[in-house]
Amino acid sequence: MENIPNQMTQLRLHGMRTSWQALLETKRHSDLTLSEGLDILLQAEAQNRENRRFDRLLKNARFRYQASIEELQPDPARGLNKELLSTLATGEYIVQGQSVLITGASGCGKSFIASALGHHACAQGYKVAYFNLQKLFAKTKVCRIEGSIYKFFETLQKTQLLILDDFGLCHIQKQQQMDLMEIIEDRHHRTSTIIASQLPVAKWFDVIEEATIADAILDRMVHTAYRIELKGESRRKNM
Repeated sequence: MENIPNQMTQLRLHGMRTSWQALLETKRHSDLTLSEGLDILLQAEAQNRENRRFDRLLKNARFRYQASIEELQPDPARGLNKELLSTLATGEYIVQGQSVLITGASGCGKSFIASALGHHACAQGYKVAYFNLQKLFAKTKVCRIEGSIYKFFETLQKTQLLILDDFGLCHIQKQQQMDLMEIIEDRHHRTSTIIASQLPVAKWFDVIEEATIADAILDRMVHTAYRIELKGESRRKNM
């Protein structure tokens, strides 16, 4: 019996080892049948692996805020609809490859909401990536210089939920427009994208100066997207 914890460690059954030690300390192991004890150990191992996967997904996503969907309180006056939040909480929009567009004034909570949705997606087992749009363009520029741009695009394509924050804060250059078009095209109807912007959707066309590219991007993003249009002043004033 003394070798059991070591064998579990060697087999990387960390959840089982922790549960086994707890059973020994409480002397419950002698009161359980073999099948009951095995069931407890297997459940502990499954839960441990799920927790570790969640932690890994959360770390890789690099959210701007550590936010949870439970912190999002429905408020019609603010533009947060209870039914829409409930719909997004199911994660079905990710399965369907649909977009979510979050707009509103600076400081009204766009990034927090996007982070909360992303955090919830990680809890559901989805791969998520969070980028400030300018940092994304900086990344594509470096990848293009290093010759790894297509590998990076492939990584983004496989990411089940991509969050692009601060859309429209800066001028989007020609190469950046092409990169954004490539990313959106790869994801269209396959994977989900959340975009957060201070600009109302009606003004997004002006941010992308090349009309044909703007048409292509917005056509793939806007028409079937869920929208959260936040109202009111900056919430940072109350902090």
